[in-house]
Amino acid sequence: MSEIVPEDEPLAEAVNPLGNMDLGGLLASAQQMMKDLQSAGAETVTGTAGGGAVSIVVNGHFAFESVSISAAAVDPDDPSLLEDLVLAALRDAADQLRSRQAGAFGGLDLGLGAPTDGLGFTEPQ
Repeated sequence: MSEIVPEDEPLAEAVNPLGNMDLGGLLASAQQMMKDLQSAGAETVTGTAGGGAVSIVVNGHFAFESVSISAAAVDPDDPSLLEDLVLAALRDAADQLRSRQAGAFGGLDLGLGAPTDGLGFTEPQ
């Protein structure tokens, strides 16, 4: 039976399969990241469009809480204008959340080739 650590080599000097990774530091960072994400999830943002004619409130879990549309934004002859305003307000809220949650990760690179953006969403092309 072969030994992982030769008898003449102290265990402390054996090769660490994880390299020089500071597991205590990694755990502390992960715990802080979870706290930051929980805080970000509890926050709400308001996405707006049309100078405030349309506003949408959403929390950090992407649960939409309210929509407000001013009468001036409603043109019965041009419903596509209202559709565009609602979509713009949704995108504004999503951008704000994405930015805040990416900050909770602090630009952490998980080794996946790119830093995290908080939620993994990418802007449609």
